[in-house]
Formats: sequence, C-alpha cells, structure tokens
Amino acid sequence: MRDLDRLFRPESIAVIGGGAWCASVVNQCLKMGFEGALWPVHPKKTDVAGVKAYSDLTALPDVPDAVFIGVNRNLTIEMVRSLREMGAGGAVCFASGFLEAQSETGDGADLQQALLEAAGEMPILGPNCYGVINYLDGALLWPDQHGGRRVERGVAVVMQSSNMAINVTMQARALPLAYVATVGNQAQTGLSDVGLALLRDPRVTTLGLHIEGIDDLTAFETLAREARGLGKRIVALKAGKSAQAQAAAISHTASLAGSDAGARALLKRLGIAQVESLPAWLESLKLLHCAGPLASNRVVSMSCSGGEASLMADSAEARSISFPALSDAQVKSLRKALGPMVALSNPLDYHTFIWNDVARMAEVFTAMLKGRVDIGCIIVDFPRADLCDPGAWDCVIEAGASAAQEVQKPLALVATLPEAMSEDVAQRIVNGGMVPMHGLDDALSAIEVASLSEVPDASPVTQPGAPVEPRVLSEAQAKATLASYGLVVPNAITADTPAEAAAACKALTCPVVLKGTGVAHKTEAGFVALNLTTPKAVEDAATDMRCDGFLVEEMATGAVAELLIGVLRDPAHGFVLTLGAGGTLTEILADSVSLLLPVTEREIVDALQDLRVAPILNGYRGKAGCDLNKAAKAVLAVQDYVTDHAAQLEEVEINPLICTETDAIAVDALIRIGEAS
Repeated sequence: MRDLDRLFRPESIAVIGGGAWCASVVNQCLKMGFEGALWPVHPKKTDVAGVKAYSDLTALPDVPDAVFIGVNRNLTIEMVRSLREMGAGGAVCFASGFLEAQSETGDGADLQQALLEAAGEMPILGPNCYGVINYLDGALLWPDQHGGRRVERGVAVVMQSSNMAINVTMQARALPLAYVATVGNQAQTGLSDVGLALLRDPRVTTLGLHIEGIDDLTAFETLAREARGLGKRIVALKAGKSAQAQAAAISHTASLAGSDAGARALLKRLGIAQVESLPAWLESLKLLHCAGPLASNRVVSMSCSGGEASLMADSAEARSISFPALSDAQVKSLRKALGPMVALSNPLDYHTFIWNDVARMAEVFTAMLKGRVDIGCIIVDFPRADLCDPGAWDCVIEAGASAAQEVQKPLALVATLPEAMSEDVAQRIVNGGMVPMHGLDDALSAIEVASLSEVPDASPVTQPGAPVEPRVLSEAQAKATLASYGLVVPNAITADTPAEAAAACKALTCPVVLKGTGVAHKTEAGFVALNLTTPKAVEDAATDMRCDGFLVEEMATGAVAELLIGVLRDPAHGFVLTLGAGGTLTEILADSVSLLLPVTEREIVDALQDLRVAPILNGYRGKAGCDLNKAAKAVLAVQDYVTDHAAQLEEVEINPLICTETDAIAVDALIRIGEAS
C-alpha cells in the first residue's frame, strides 16, 4: 500500500491549471482556513483566485505534498511524471477520457497505462475524479462547491461517484464529516487503500463506503481486518444489483446468485454492515459516531402519542429489533411518574399531560432507559420554525439530556419525518449528549447496523480465475469428477441407443431413471423418465426421447428433501456458494442463502437452518429429518473440487441433492470449466 498521508493531510497544496475548476480548489482551501502553503501553477497567469501563481513546477518554493491537476488528459500525464520525479506526495487527476472512455475514444486504455507509468510509486487519485476534502485540517483538493464545515473528529466517506459525494456534503443531519473522498476510475489507488488510509487517522470514528465495484479483493479484506483491529466499523452502500452473472451462467443457480449475492456475502463475511439507501447510510454512520457499536438490539421507545408508539412497533416488526418487556422496577418508577391511568408498555405512550414538565419527563425517560436495553428512542417531530414556535419542544431535549446523563446509555431523538428536525435542532441534541435521527425507518436501520455483532477474522476468499473458452461437461463426466472428491452419486451407465439403455437397466438395481443427454435442463425438455422398473420400459422411454445419448442410473429413494448446491464464479467477489431448496421448483421457491468459499461444515449447517425448508430438513410434524452432516459433506466435496480448479472453473451445480435420513446423493450435476488464462 502506498503512503497516502501527504496527499490526504498535506502541509502544501499545488493547483495546476487556471480554469474555474482550479480557481475553485484555491477558493475552497481559503474558505476553510487551510493553514498550509497554496501554490497555483499556470504558465501565463500571475494569480489564481487572488493567490500568487507560479509559471511551472520548477518555480515552486518547495516540493508540494498534494497536487490538484486540472488540465487536459495528455498534459495530465506529463504533469504526473514531473511531480513523481520531483518527489511530490501525490496528486488528484481531474481529467476524464482514460479507461472509462475506452469505448468512445479508442485510446483510453493506452492513456491510462501511460498515466500509471508516469506516476510510478507516487499516489494518484482518479483519473475522472473530484478528489478529497479534509474537514479536519481544512485541506481541500476539490473543484466544486460543498456543504461541509470544519470538525475536530468525525466519519470518513469514500465514494465512487463525485456527484453523490457533493450531495453527501450537503446533508443537514448533524453528521460530522471528517473526510469526503472520491476515487474516480481507480487506475492506481482504489477504494480499499483510500478507506484504510482514512481509517488510520485517529480522528476518524467510522468509515462509510459507497461501492459500485470492489477494486481489489485482497485489499478489501485487508481493509476489513484492519478496521476490526482498530475497533472501527464500516458501513457500505452497495450499488449495482446487476444480472451480469446470471446472464453469463446456464444453471438454476444463476437465477438465485450473482454479483449482488456475491457482494452481500462478502460484506457479511467481513463484518461490514450493508444498508439499502443513502439516508439509512448517513443515519447509521451518525449513530455509530455518536454512540459507537451497541451491545445488543434491545430498544426502549417513548412517545407522547399512541399512534407513534404503534408506528414504532409496526416499523420494527420485520427487523432485528427487540422491545423487552418492562421490569417490575421500571413499572414502579413509571407508575410514580405517570399515575394509574397510563398503560405501561414498551413502546410507551407517556401521554401529553406531562408535556413541559421537564422533571417528570426526565423521570419517565430515565426509568425506561434503566431497563435491560442498550439504546432508547424518543419519538419527537419538531415544528417548522418559519411558521411555528418550536420553543415548546425544548422540554424534550432538556429531559432527554438529563436522562441520558444519569443512565449513561445512548438516547436517540427520532423524527418520524426527516424534515421535522432542522440542523440547528439536531446540533442542539448532539450538544446535549444524545443522537438526532432523521426518519423512523432509517433510524431503525441504523440501530440494526450498530447492534451487529463483531465477526471473527474469516479465511481469505478463494480467488477466482478467468477461464478461457469454458465448456459444459456431460452429466456423467461431472458426476464422475465430483465423485472422485467424495460426492455420493448413483450407480449409472451411459448408452448410445435405446437398446443399449435397456441393456444397462439389467446391470443396475431398479427402479432406474433414464436421462437424455446434451441439454442442461432435461426436465423442461422432457428428457427425464423416472421410476422405470423393466428394460422394456427403459427402451420405450428412450425411443420417445429421440436423443443422441442416454444416462441410465439407479433411482435414489427415501428422500426427505431436495437441495440445490451451486457455485458460481463472481470475478469481483470470489466463488459464490448458493444453498437452496432444490428440484424442478428451484426458481419458483426462491429459497436460498449465499456464502463465499471457503466455508466450514458448521457454516454450511447454519446456512441450511436459514432456509424456509429448514423445518422439513429437521423433521416436520413427526416425520424423520435428513442427515445434515451428510449434506454438509456433499458441499465440502464440491468445495474441494472448486479449490483445485479455481483458475479454470466457471460454475458447478448439484440439483437436486437428494437428502435422506442417512445420506445425501447427487442425482444431477453440471460443471462448466475452461482453460486457465
């Protein structure tokens, strides 16, 4: 990893170029009170934004720590080479037209390679990149407006979209931003390296990642591991629920797993929380900054409205949120404060008759927080200051601050509508030692994120290759190959003609299954005949199929359940293992879980328990269950094969795996494999 300290925390900044973008970089540094040296560079101008300009890099008073390069792409390469030769700390490459424009210009890849060679070991961000804002030190390599303020500590966010980064700086949620960094097309320095450099700043409490794609799998794993070591959490907003991997595959697995499943499995494996929206991302970062990770998901909720109490309970219904029942001690304290007419519960409607009685409100909030919970929520929507007098709501802030200080537990003031809590009010809440939260659903998402348990260090993800000219093995070849790794498969014989198929039947134990060869989805094509008990029945069925070849195999009996085991190569995330309800209804049932290889036997069994068919696997309504350990061993056999062929493999699927009380038998198999690149 390159040293990014000088680039992100510079004592001197050079700005190359004289256009409006470059003038904005100078202006933003001045506006934010940057105390280091500012050196605009332009061959003709005497100043840029009122700051003395230098004719070229050789005229600078010293070697710059950080440089914003705001010239065209060809000149950018020249400037990067000169900066590297003089020992500059790093540069932001603003120009576009490199690899991201390859399809339009035809020369983008060559220019990007030239840029990398020019940079050598000197760090660069971009190209096609806005750069970085350091709100801690007032150092901005940023060519546009932004909405942030100087802070002493806060969260860092790294984004792949410069425009989204601008939008994030405009938030008015009392979220202190320490750094806002963009990475452009990540020619050299990627999301993982930038995130790690920012996390290492002791003034940064939490890291937010907006991910369009993982830049480097190993570097991303390193980022997650170091974050755990630093005791800092990462929250991800992942874009791109793409069907790319599905389109590239031919198996049932492809309808259940792909790049989105791979990303989710990777983030979960590494202990990186994932949220589904930008507001939930901001609220999660804020809660982690203000309160840190929560010991559990146990919550108390308070409001002066029965409707709000119901809304809180309903909004949390499908979430990993727990509302513990009130203890006897809590009930006693609440009865003293509220009298006999209030129904005591969690969530609590404490009624409006104590409104503006700060002492009684604080007594109620304190009693609720003293329960077996790890965070409290007070539902409160503040009136708009332009049409109303918000002063009557000060009592909630006062009483909440008193309770939070006495109990020393996190207390969030939650506006059900984001616009019902202004930035000024939110900052007053922060100053009172509490957490302002905007939007009920997003606040609950944040609590789920903050209460996630730490995960232990996972084994490195199995790295996929890039197979050349992948081909599909025949079912017989696939089964024989996997059987050599310990997978249990039925006894089977291949045949070229209906007569040979009938003869094969005589050598096997009936009933048998007849399958026509040459297609991936045999059932849909009518190329499967089950429960055949005589050679004649086999020959007749084979004649009707009109195939070029056949597979005759002993029929697995005693099925408790059918499972699917699928492994799909995901270039960005590794090999995605999908476990699900199998058979002909796989896509309709859509009952599956995804993990990344490698996995352990315990992880496999736990994943199977997450399926909706788990009750059947375990034995439903007095019926026998299946041998889950045998099912897990089937998965491990597939994993062993994948590990040995990772450079060549595209996908593997077992569907169905017939799970009985004593065994797990793969009755269909697909392997797509090529040559290592």
